[in-house]
Amino acid sequence: MAERQGQTAPDAVLTRIGQVVMLLHAGDREEARRRLLDLWAELGECADPLHRCTLAHYLADAQDDPLDELAWDLRALAVAEGAGGAVAVRTLYPSLHLNLAADYVKLDRTESAIAHLRRARGAAGVLGEDRYGDGVRARILRLEGRLGEGV
Repeated sequence: MAERQGQTAPDAVLTRIGQVVMLLHAGDREEARRRLLDLWAELGECADPLHRCTLAHYLADAQDDPLDELAWDLRALAVAEGAGGAVAVRTLYPSLHLNLAADYVKLDRTESAIAHLRRARGAAGVLGEDRYGDGVRARILRLEGRLGEGV
């Protein structure tokens, strides 16, 4: 049964990703990275774009090297852009661009950082008035403050 009392059934893949992300947030980056990479290989290229995008998004967070982080964030954006405007993926755009902006700041590529920060701000209209949306908007404001008047 896909729906019960107005709620959709839990997504098993997103649940698995979430479980690994708890390891990442607990500080076990190496184990989280290994498990996320295993899941990436298991899902393959034909997996649901939301799953692939979410997984690449978190794989970026699990990287130690800023260039590897950038590569995974670019992969997440490419998956999202290839999803044909699916609503679930479209709501990730502000965060995807925000992460890319932060990656470029780490790499001292200010112009690229500003360009992605502007795209994050421009896409923020799809965010809900909820904890996730509030958090992304707050991160956009903080990075705008760091980058100053160039934004």
